[in-house]
Amino acid sequence: MIVVIGSSNTDMIVKIPQIPTPGETILGGEFTTAAGGKGANQAVAAARCGGRVKLVANVGTDSFGSQAITNFQADGIDTTHVFQDAGAPSGIALIMVSEAGENSIAVAPGANHRLSPANIDELRSIIHEASILLIQLEIPLETVEKAIEIAHKHKVKTILNPAPACKLSDALLAQVSIITPNESEAALLTGIQVHNEPDAIEAGKQLIQRGVGIAIITLGAQGAMLVNADGAQKVSTYSLNPIDTTAAGDTFNGALAVALSEGKNLLQAVQFANAAAALSVTRMGAQPSVPQRSEVEQLLNTQL
Repeated sequence: MIVVIGSSNTDMIVKIPQIPTPGETILGGEFTTAAGGKGANQAVAAARCGGRVKLVANVGTDSFGSQAITNFQADGIDTTHVFQDAGAPSGIALIMVSEAGENSIAVAPGANHRLSPANIDELRSIIHEASILLIQLEIPLETVEKAIEIAHKHKVKTILNPAPACKLSDALLAQVSIITPNESEAALLTGIQVHNEPDAIEAGKQLIQRGVGIAIITLGAQGAMLVNADGAQKVSTYSLNPIDTTAAGDTFNGALAVALSEGKNLLQAVQFANAAAALSVTRMGAQPSVPQRSEVEQLLNTQL
């Protein structure tokens, strides 16, 4: 069982020619809504890639929250511990997507920020029984710290996707099995600007020195840099036509968790995750873009 602890949002998406600069208005947009939130996205990715998934999240009692739970159940996710909180609205994300596939996102977290360490403390047995704990940073940091502390105590492998980026303590990092920052997140964590592969290796080495077991620096269309105590390895990805990069990182993390839970080695797991993420950028939206396992396997069978 993969336990995902994290956020659930409803994404409100406007597709426009280019991301506006401050004070600029862009006309000609196309509006859609889609299920999102980093925790929810990663849970959906893991489920569609073949994993048994239990999601721990906090949504409102509004229609957004109820619809989110219905959607999770349709993907076969265990929603026993998706709480509905009458004290706050469900999370909302406002997303602008350019014709080049780049995005700009603002999030109103709502109920996500009321998922507390006390909630997690009550779920110790669930974390203890997990094969992998997958977690991100769209919920309170103290909640993340509590979950990772419990997983570490029970020797449960943890994958921390440090997004949205923030500073993290060495004490927390020392309890993390695998960390998966992108270039900007790696830069914030390490102070090393990641412009190329040597930069990615250097950032990964610093994270290892701070106590992380394995660092996987995701590099978008360039693939990923895998760094551990033994060295570094670049893992290439598939070049597909990008339409929307929203949730590509979340798809990577969910797929990575599944591959590792099935006993694939680290290289195989990153290759699987790269393929899933590559497929996701060819479609609009967060959860709507997440591929099924059959699609990932089909892509893996093609030549890089």
